Amino acid sequence: MATLPDNRASAPPRRTRCWKLAAIVAAVFLFLVLVVLFGVGRWLVVDDSLRPAQSIVVLSGAMPVRAIEAAKLYRQGAAPAVWLTRGEEPAASLKAMDIPYVGEDFYNLRILVHEGVPPEAIHILPKPIVNTVDEILAISKELNPGSPVIIVTSKVHTRRVRVLWHKLASARGEAIVRSASDDPFDPQHWWRSTTDALDVVREVLGLLNAWSGFLLPPGKPS
Repeated sequence: MATLPDNRASAPPRRTRCWKLAAIVAAVFLFLVLVVLFGVGRWLVVDDSLRPAQSIVVLSGAMPVRAIEAAKLYRQGAAPAVWLTRGEEPAASLKAMDIPYVGEDFYNLRILVHEGVPPEAIHILPKPIVNTVDEILAISKELNPGSPVIIVTSKVHTRRVRVLWHKLASARGEAIVRSASDDPFDPQHWWRSTTDALDVVREVLGLLNAWSGFLLPPGKPS
């Protein structure tokens, strides 16, 4: 009596097919993760087109490159004034110990003057700030309603500044976010530097917090 061929022997077991499918899905997921991971540095950097504005604002931090960029924009005629923010720390802590402290705005002002900005065109915002949220709010209070303002910051910080402005101050006017051209941040190879990597992680977490409606209240300077 002839026997029928056992087709089950030639067909791949179901478990093997499942493992192959899982491997393909995992490979695709890993590929997408790598694309996002290595592309996030470039995604964080945004530069808006320049147009005339009420003022150019230097966000605190990253001296002297932000102030140098602001002076360059001023010399190009982008705005008739440059504003500086005034950090609350470490001045407050040092004052409690009777230790005199010259703030960052002091040095930024001198950088601007050195780069050709006349002192009468420089204005230090009166409200002390602790973080970027404070800076956005302080800038919006000084801005004439409906006027654009140019905000100069570090490359990796630009997207978060834009998001924060849209969330907190867009009703007041338009922010033109610009990065400091001399900023050494490398958006294509950010993982090669500890400094750049930490900056990327901080910015991504800051963006997630902003998009979530500030589940974690902003605290330290950024």
